Amino acid sequence: MDCLFCWSLSKPLYLLLFFCSFSCIANAAFNLSTISFDEGYSPLFGDGNLVRSPNGRSARLLLDRFTGAGFISSKMYKYGFFSANVKLPGDYTAGLCVAFYTSNGDVFEKNHDELDFEFLGNTEGKPWRFQTNLYGNGSTHRGREERYRLWFDPSKEFHRYSILWTAKKIIFYIDDVPIREVIRNKEMGGEYPSKPMSLYATIWDASSWATSGGKYKVNYKYAPFVSEFKDFVLEGCPSDPIEEFPSFDCHESDARLETADYAAITRRQRSSMRRFRQRYMYYSYCYDSLRYPVPPPECVVIPAEKDRFRDTGRLKFGGSHQGRKRRSRRRGRIQVSSTEYDPDV
Repeated sequence: MDCLFCWSLSKPLYLLLFFCSFSCIANAAFNLSTISFDEGYSPLFGDGNLVRSPNGRSARLLLDRFTGAGFISSKMYKYGFFSANVKLPGDYTAGLCVAFYTSNGDVFEKNHDELDFEFLGNTEGKPWRFQTNLYGNGSTHRGREERYRLWFDPSKEFHRYSILWTAKKIIFYIDDVPIREVIRNKEMGGEYPSKPMSLYATIWDASSWATSGGKYKVNYKYAPFVSEFKDFVLEGCPSDPIEEFPSFDCHESDARLETADYAAITRRQRSSMRRFRQRYMYYSYCYDSLRYPVPPPECVVIPAEKDRFRDTGRLKFGGSHQGRKRRSRRRGRIQVSSTEYDPDV
């Protein structure tokens, strides 16, 4: 959509500003170099449920009653930019979880780092929801999740989901709209992810928790459930976490990350991020004073934003939430046994 076209529509001004902002930002694409599947990834699990395209530029992950599927980056990275265009399954998707994330849980089982996009399915006619999260040094007892809705149907067309991770900050993007920024500070200490991680993509049965706290399960009458990935981007410094003397000098790679166009949020992007969070974020751990009487050190509490949330971290105009035990999550991920909260219950 042309940015100027928005102004010709007879809608309330705040809606015009909101959608025009996203349209304009989305048209200002980042300068990215894409790779083929085999250039950066390897199968993780699922055998025949991971289907690569004939030209190797895309891959499908399927979930059926026998197994889900996943792939993993062939290398681990000490900081990077990880991105792909993704299309999610449609129709009835309750109980599904499609994840695009970085982790080193296979190497550091007790003190792993992790950065998550987790897309949570829903009953037919209801929209997908998703959450972002981060763990540093095994801080699974201290979840940092936020949950959101989307301004589009992610099953109808591809959208780009990206994670920027540097020594100074973490930014989650949808298309070119930043939706969450975490600035490192010394109070975070080891809870800021800082060890080399791999990039993962998975689809799996999360019936025990993904939709309304497990009320709605995966219905295999609608299988196979298909998620599609293409236009892969892996930017960063390859790193072996157990090498005594690293074989790669990361200074040049880190400098490229710090100066890339996706590393700095422009004034227009920051405005779009603020509007996204005002309209689509429905849970934030930073405002969950029952869970965290003192907000974690990276939280930036915005009084006008805080006023919209209950002391549970949930929006005042809907829902309740409670603690529960989260069960083993997906193949290729470590088990998180600490108590977590589900804002959709």
